[in-house]
Amino acid sequence: MAPPKLLSPLFPWLIILTIFLLFLYSSLLPFQSPASTSSSSSSSSSSSSSSSSSSNSPLTKIHTLPTCNFFKGHWATDPNRIPIYDETCPFHRNAWNCLRNQRANMGRINSWKWVPETCDLPRIDPFRFLSLMKNMNIGFVGDSLNENFLVSFLCILRVADMGAKKWKKKGAWRGAYFPKFNVTVAYHRAVLLAKYEWQPKQPSDGDQDGLKGIHRVDVDTPAADWASIGDFYDVLVFNTGHWWGFDKFPKDKPLVFYQAGQPIHPPPNMLDGLKLVLENMASYIQKDIPRKTLKFWRLQSPRHFYGGDWNQNGSCMFNDPLEELQLDSWFDPRNNGVNKEARILNRLINDSVQGTDIQLLDLTHLSEFRADAHPAVWLGKKDAVAIWGQDCMHWCLPGLPDTWVDILSELIRIGLKTG
Repeated sequence: MAPPKLLSPLFPWLIILTIFLLFLYSSLLPFQSPASTSSSSSSSSSSSSSSSSSSNSPLTKIHTLPTCNFFKGHWATDPNRIPIYDETCPFHRNAWNCLRNQRANMGRINSWKWVPETCDLPRIDPFRFLSLMKNMNIGFVGDSLNENFLVSFLCILRVADMGAKKWKKKGAWRGAYFPKFNVTVAYHRAVLLAKYEWQPKQPSDGDQDGLKGIHRVDVDTPAADWASIGDFYDVLVFNTGHWWGFDKFPKDKPLVFYQAGQPIHPPPNMLDGLKLVLENMASYIQKDIPRKTLKFWRLQSPRHFYGGDWNQNGSCMFNDPLEELQLDSWFDPRNNGVNKEARILNRLINDSVQGTDIQLLDLTHLSEFRADAHPAVWLGKKDAVAIWGQDCMHWCLPGLPDTWVDILSELIRIGLKTG
């Protein structure tokens, strides 16, 4: 018999090693299979969700929901809704302080809540908002309707910082500094946005139908009140439109438009002049205001003169908002009513900001309902109505502009989060 091979003592160990490797491989399979299954499943799920819009996954729904449209909705009464501030706010402007002026029905005026169609609109939390805006600044630029907006904002924010101080630096018309948060919120008065100045009639002008002089408007030059503020503010809100009428600039003191330092020929009418200003100011904002700045252009605040214009005994003594079906009869330009200009000007503004990073703050529609929310005859001065008529243009505070603040604060929060 042949002697045994030398390798035979290793044979049992080879068998043991083989068994061990088979065991190890089989034990690893459970850890590998779910991954490949998950990947395959995920791929399949992704393919499925892209071909179907009715996924049941909450996560999918969150990501596919469109951005909330805060501007479309309806007003609903909320008997528990009360203003955040009262008549003692030091930033009030007398004519809009309807609580102090004892405007009738203020409790009902402030019981209305704006309800967007597709989402909820939370009320601003002044503490949380100022914490979000810490070390940042917000500026409003435009006419007195932006000032009306600002006053509401200041009075709301003061609840979170009672040490807020009046602030008028850097050319601001008015504003406030909130020291606990190092935040400034201010208004720069620039009613036409563009630079304009009064030029008395010159002897060389001759006798031109009683002309007393002109208001020269440089359509391509921003007013000095705001031309150099861009580096200071992190959020800017612009508006214009309420001064573009013959009640402000009658035929004996007309607007005359200049570009590149020269009169424009043929001379534009007022609406065409406004269009040139809007286009040039939107271009200036786009080029000269830092890209990181959140920029908003607030569309028109509607007026509610009934029975005549402001100087024709127009009135707004209403107890409730208008109904949806009434809005076109009040505001559609085709009806040629006294309040038609808001929608006309909105079209020009909308066209002018196209192609820029300026966001439209479309507060017009929700404000059209609120014929009940103006100061009307409660103006705080005895002879104000006799001199100026009822105020059916500005808004009572507290009141409708508080809802504007709710919307703006949400858009700022979203803009800072996604910017």
